[in-house]
Amino acid sequence: MPSKTETLYLHAKQRIPGGTQLLSKRPEMMAPDLWPAYYQKAFGCEVIDLDGRHYYDMSTCGIGSCMLGFADPEVTEAVVKAVKDGSMSSLNCYEEVELADKLCQIHPWATQARFARTGGESMAIAVRIARSTTDKNEVAICGYHGWTDWYIAANLGDSNNLRNMLLPGLDAYGVPEQLRGTTHTFSYGDQASFLELIKNRGNKLAAVVMEPMRHHAPPAGFMELIRSECDKYGIILIFDEITIGWRYCFGGSHLNFGVNPDIAVFAKALGNGHPIGAVIGTAEAMSGVSRSFISSTYWTERVGPAAALATIAKMEKSNAAKYVNDFGVKMMAVWTELGEKHQVKLHTTSEVGCLASFAFDYPDANAIRTLYTQLMLEQGFLAGCAIYPTLSHNEAILNKFTGTADAVFAQLAKAISLNQVESSLRGPVAHTTFQRLIK
Repeated sequence: MPSKTETLYLHAKQRIPGGTQLLSKRPEMMAPDLWPAYYQKAFGCEVIDLDGRHYYDMSTCGIGSCMLGFADPEVTEAVVKAVKDGSMSSLNCYEEVELADKLCQIHPWATQARFARTGGESMAIAVRIARSTTDKNEVAICGYHGWTDWYIAANLGDSNNLRNMLLPGLDAYGVPEQLRGTTHTFSYGDQASFLELIKNRGNKLAAVVMEPMRHHAPPAGFMELIRSECDKYGIILIFDEITIGWRYCFGGSHLNFGVNPDIAVFAKALGNGHPIGAVIGTAEAMSGVSRSFISSTYWTERVGPAAALATIAKMEKSNAAKYVNDFGVKMMAVWTELGEKHQVKLHTTSEVGCLASFAFDYPDANAIRTLYTQLMLEQGFLAGCAIYPTLSHNEAILNKFTGTADAVFAQLAKAISLNQVESSLRGPVAHTTFQRLIK
């Protein structure tokens, strides 16, 4: 008999194309038929599904959006006040000016800011601004930057162009064929691939768009080279800080590297679960805004800026970035120690605790990952091969996780040794790429 949670998701797949609004929240990405699709309550790092089952979230914690923890009391207080005072009006909310000032204070190289409500649309705004400012069309990218046409255009004619940019298998259906050749890729840390791209397309590029880092810091000289070549060709350098921003250090990861962009983009952790995206930049880089049409009603609502101001204040006073990095380092140590103890082959895949992750070292690694998630679910943990630590994760929860994972790794070791991984699964193996949901 399907549970309430499972029944609703079966219905949703018929009513909502794709099943969910976000690929990363599809249960099929974690443990098909088992991972709970819906929650009724979330607080700290704990979640209760529609059937009243309790879980500790040791996975993505709102896909990286809730660095302080779910329903943080201080952020919630600011949001409730914004709602009670009126979250929308014919006039503008003053909080957006306060937020613009605060972001430019934290990033002294920037003097202007525009706001949206999601990361993907914020990236689209940044690229629109760069194209308007430079009067050039082409863009070079390194990393994952969202779902919109300007980005997915890289896969027009060759769906492998974005293969190493986080999400393989993104076909360009629905993206106009006329955008072919407008978005080009280069590899992170690979100076030769970047210089080859600049040699061929430098004069045509409006922007170089990249994550300053994700799981690994940039190699020596790489960011300086990017900055130098952008200056030489009049290219706007855009740093996508949507995932790593605020987590690696307060503000953005680029503040640690001594190289400033012309434009930086923030979302996710900026609002701690409330919709807000920010595009900040120099006056020169942002000058194209006045020539382009960039406008939307709900970019003016009050909750987003109010949440962001409260979130920034708490991240700053709590030194949240250090806390989540330290916790993630402890998580990677637990995975490593349990792998060694039970002779389960794995390796950590991140240099930074704030985006802690690991991978199983077996040909059927994805089936093992699925079984690991299944077994942890049975013990009340949302767990995969990565965690976005939050301020709400503490030593007591880490100890509970460690004890549970110890027993689960013993089960994994036995299933691996007996070649019984797939036969131990209670559902299909998890998806690893974008796949249509047909039932």
